[in-house]
Amino acid sequence: MMAVLYDTIAVFTLVYFATFIPVVMAGGAIESGNPLLSVYVVIVIYTYFAICWKRGRTLGMQAWRLVLVTVDGEQRPPWRAINVRFVAATASLVLGGAGYLAALFDAEHRTWHDRWSRTRLVLRVIGRDDLIPTR
Repeated sequence: MMAVLYDTIAVFTLVYFATFIPVVMAGGAIESGNPLLSVYVVIVIYTYFAICWKRGRTLGMQAWRLVLVTVDGEQRPPWRAINVRFVAATASLVLGGAGYLAALFDAEHRTWHDRWSRTRLVLRVIGRDDLIPTR
């Protein structure tokens, strides 16, 4: 959960600075609820997570030595898994974090987005190349 908190701070900071671009282009304030701005923000958030997950970790995951791998633990997730993971994580948040809470009752402690994207988080032990599943 601490990695999620770290990533929340990173995403808020990224969105804050990324919204300067459309504001400057518009020449001033943009009205609340602007659909184009909303789409832009979702694209910025998706890009952050997609790039980070493709290389195996977000900033929050890196701080806590977590790595995202395919369910077999052999490789970084493919783009399809990243897209499924993003949509499932978004659905989980919209439903009040239900997908995250599901990890408490799952035998393998995986969230909805882990299950649906066939990925999992593993702990990288410092000084060792092998990965230990988070349980």
